[in-house]
Amino acid sequence: MMARTEYFDDPKAPKPNSLVVAASAVVTDQGGCILLQRRRDNDLWALPGGGMDMTDSLPGAAVREVKEETGLDVEITGLVGTYTDPRHVIAYSDGEVRRQFNVCFTARTVGGELAISGESTELRFVDPGELESLPMHHTQRLRLQHFFEQRPTPYLG
Repeated sequence: MMARTEYFDDPKAPKPNSLVVAASAVVTDQGGCILLQRRRDNDLWALPGGGMDMTDSLPGAAVREVKEETGLDVEITGLVGTYTDPRHVIAYSDGEVRRQFNVCFTARTVGGELAISGESTELRFVDPGELESLPMHHTQRLRLQHFFEQRPTPYLG
């Protein structure tokens, strides 16, 4: 698996050479815990998500990525926001340096079984009170912050 390094507002960050449309999802259980994965490529906790395929709709990409990365079937229930900050750059060990256009949805589980994929080392539903103690990139925390704010309109950024 390729290594991944995320930069935010870092003057030493490499220049992007690709733009990727991506979707992520805040999946909650009945107790209000959030589904997170510990990524294999950078060892940080993150929401499930990834790049949109040419055959996907954006909500469909979120549903597919959650299934691929966690084994769970979900349905989209809402929109947290759009995340397009050009100061956020992701560099991969194969030379790709991407800017990511991410749309973050809310979702609930409708089936499937929790199963670790090749992209993660750990999966679990995390109590909101535990989130601060987990190693996580700033951009993931921002999405969770916006989710917990229960904004009347989606975040546009």
